[in-house]
Amino acid sequence: MTTMQQRDSLGGGPSEFLVSVRHLRRHFPIKEGVFQRVAGHVRAVDDVSFDIRRGETVGLVGESGCGKTTLGRCISGLLNPTEGGVYFGLESEHHGELDGLLNLGDGRTAEQDRRLTELSRLYRIDAMPKKRWAEYRRNCQVVFQDAFSSLNPRQLVKDIVGRPLRVYREASGSQLNARVVELLDSVGLGEQHLYRYPHQFSGGQRQRISIARALALEPNFIVLDEPTSALDVSVQAQILNLLHRLQKEHGLTYLFITHDLNVVRHMSDRIVVMYLGQICEMGPSQEVFQNPRHPYTEALIAADPTEGREGREGFRLMGPIPDPARPPEGCRFHTRCPVATEFCGWDVDDVVRQLENSGVSIEGVSAVQRHSGFSADLDFSTEEQAARLVEQLRSDAVPEPMKRSLSELKRSDKRVSVGFDPVEEVRLENVGPEHDTACVLHTTQYPQLHERS
Repeated sequence: MTTMQQRDSLGGGPSEFLVSVRHLRRHFPIKEGVFQRVAGHVRAVDDVSFDIRRGETVGLVGESGCGKTTLGRCISGLLNPTEGGVYFGLESEHHGELDGLLNLGDGRTAEQDRRLTELSRLYRIDAMPKKRWAEYRRNCQVVFQDAFSSLNPRQLVKDIVGRPLRVYREASGSQLNARVVELLDSVGLGEQHLYRYPHQFSGGQRQRISIARALALEPNFIVLDEPTSALDVSVQAQILNLLHRLQKEHGLTYLFITHDLNVVRHMSDRIVVMYLGQICEMGPSQEVFQNPRHPYTEALIAADPTEGREGREGFRLMGPIPDPARPPEGCRFHTRCPVATEFCGWDVDDVVRQLENSGVSIEGVSAVQRHSGFSADLDFSTEEQAARLVEQLRSDAVPEPMKRSLSELKRSDKRVSVGFDPVEEVRLENVGPEHDTACVLHTTQYPQLHERS
């Protein structure tokens, strides 16, 4: 089956979008105790939606632990999502129809539910029949970060690169060897490397072998999970140029996962910036670099020593990354944001975070009774400890935006009641041509912020 036939069998014909991620969530259970009961969930990926066009490179960037690799594994089918899905090869009319059905939520009729199920069986990778799933697997390949651990140390190169061809019965015997040599030639290796083991190669050569294996079945989509992060700078450039050349020759579509902004700027047509399991900004590569609209993106660019644009020196990440099992309310970045406002979603957990970041310890809390994410009663061992907390919350140790969002702060003996103005989760909004951001400073959720400025 040719590549074009494979595309037709999956999508019914060419369309603008090759991959569509819709409301994807992947949560990992936290188990505690002898009986390993589930005590909570780590929200590694939490409601992510975006599209990847045919033939383009989308760069997925963010700090370690933001959910990049988990998202890449869900897209490649190595992990099943907790909710939502990944759709492959949607036709144009089905793309719009799917979004319309998903936006209806619980308001869908029985007929609309039936149609959504039908579209899911056609295009959603975790709901496809077995035969169509096999077609997707050959059309989506992965190049992992650590080439050494992703290559079987007991197999020769000819077996590693030729295995996909044998599994899908594309070639055998002398024809298989010839095809493997052709693939090795395309990545800068040769016939002399056929009968060697992975440990006999350098890091860059092993990554070339991984790329050759990924190209064996002529896929149209490759997930690149930090393919150059373990390589020397000179070797990185060679691999990146190789990937760029192969994309032009084979019309490949890339999802390029990395934390290296220089790499993503060189390789990507569009950039998706993730923070704590969610997308905070996405748009054309040059536009995001020249005109970032989210403080987190600005901080990432400011942290890159090669970026010397004036005005970025003030954007520095403050404090540690919050616990992904209990992400902050509202905007998840507000606990580390240098331009946070009272509408960013301050909550009870921020009381502890902000005071500890200021070097102030909270002692004597014997119980916390939560009424919601925005209000709680804190019981202390002594009245003096309760009074001290109230004093600290009114001091300069607490940022002004957090003080302005306080709707309740009162003490009764050993109990302190703390409440904040509730806010909605910040949603992605369009701020330019194909440029979206999730920041209250640029969205329409709180117009009073724009009136104030």
